[in-house]
Amino acid sequence: MAADFLEAWREHLTHSRRRSPHTVRAYLACARRLLAAQEFADWPSIARLEARDLRSHLAARRAEGLANTSAARELSAIKSFIQFARVQSGEQDAATPRLRGPRIKKGLPRPVTPDDASNIADLVAGEALEGWVGARDRAVLLLLYGSGLRIAEALSLQGRDTPLGEALQVTGKGGKQRLVPILPVCRDAVAEYQSQCPWPVGPDDALFRGVKGGPLSQGMVQKAMAKARRALGLPDTATPHALRHSFATHLLGAGADLRSLQELLGHASLGSTQVYTQVDAATMLENYRDAHPRARKGARKK
Repeated sequence: MAADFLEAWREHLTHSRRRSPHTVRAYLACARRLLAAQEFADWPSIARLEARDLRSHLAARRAEGLANTSAARELSAIKSFIQFARVQSGEQDAATPRLRGPRIKKGLPRPVTPDDASNIADLVAGEALEGWVGARDRAVLLLLYGSGLRIAEALSLQGRDTPLGEALQVTGKGGKQRLVPILPVCRDAVAEYQSQCPWPVGPDDALFRGVKGGPLSQGMVQKAMAKARRALGLPDTATPHALRHSFATHLLGAGADLRSLQELLGHASLGSTQVYTQVDAATMLENYRDAHPRARKGARKK
């Protein structure tokens, strides 16, 4: 029966909801794990799952090492699957079980982690009302984190800029041009969006389009990310621009030099780039305090 449930779910996501292939794969994986945990005879047996059942499932996943933000994303996918099961069962009330995602430890504002950046992009894709809109927002957010683009720079891309290669020439503030790297995951995300976009994109047209066909506004991207960070329990500082900050901070932590980082970010002065050394130092200090046994011992004495 599990194979039948999954095929119906795949058909619904692909054709009725028009989700991107990436989202379909992710949501199928979450449903598959749920179905593997116990036997279900029919759709009503899945529809009867309640908050305590989901809590137990997530606890088992957390025991396998699943992080809080990944658990929150999985919860969102499973709740959608249960809602689908309730519709299949003919229930009048197809609402999802009421269960809040795992709490995220609050601390100093800091860049989002690589996993958080991926989870944000994936959740935005999965929660969009239309599949092509989700593919669009995922592509934009991945460009911010994967290439360090400003949101205005990403939204200024035109049809002539595609298909994306390994690098892209971007015009930033003050007309300053620079080359930025384009990771394979970013190229794939943009290509996936283009394959689903219902609007024709000519060489001089905006690459990213709104639902009515006009250029996509920054506000729509910010709104989508705000919804995702609430679902994942991330702080208000997790904005689209924070993804660019995370790009810089993670590169610096990996050994990039300030001059190279300045070029990648398009900063006019090195002073603007040096702020990331402070962010990186603050992050390392916080990690030290959390992890070092002597630091923990000292904290208990206070």
